[in-house]
Amino acid sequence: MAQGTVMDVSGAVELCLGAIAESYPPQCSGIPLNGWSWDGVEGAESSEETTWGAYALQGTFDGEEFTVTQPPIMLALYDPMMAPDPTGGEPGEGEESELLEIQEALPDLLGDAYLGSYPDDGWLWVDVVWDDGTWQDAADDDYGPGVVIIRSALRSLDG
Repeated sequence: MAQGTVMDVSGAVELCLGAIAESYPPQCSGIPLNGWSWDGVEGAESSEETTWGAYALQGTFDGEEFTVTQPPIMLALYDPMMAPDPTGGEPGEGEESELLEIQEALPDLLGDAYLGSYPDDGWLWVDVVWDDGTWQDAADDDYGPGVVIIRSALRSLDG
C-alpha cells in the first residue's frame, strides 16, 4: 500500500512519496510506477506535459518499481487506519546534537531509500521508501534502541 502523488511527465510515470516542489506544474523525484492508467481516474490535474494527482495505491514493490494491482483511491477520499505509535508515547534517549549528527549522515547511508527525517522528543524520525524491519534493526544496532524510528512509506497489507 502506498500513499503519494502520481506524477506523469510526458508518459514517464512515477510515484512520489517524499517532497513535492510547489512549482506549476509540481515536480518530484519518485519511484517508477507500472500498470498506471489515467483512464477513469478522477482527481488529476494537468499542465503542459505533466499530469498529477494524490492517490492511495495497492500493488507490489520489487525494490525499484511499484506495480499497481488495484484501482487507485483519491487521497481526499481515503481514510487510513492510524499506524500505532512505535514509541508508546515515551521520549527517546537521543541527545539533540547526536540526533542531528545521525540525521546529517542519513542521505549518504540510505541513498534513494531516504525520504526525510527530523528530531523530536529525543527521537530521530526517519522516513524511507520501504522498510521490512531491516533498516530499523540496523538503526538499533548502530545507535541503540530508543534513538531512531524508521517509518516506511510503503506498507504491507499483511499486517
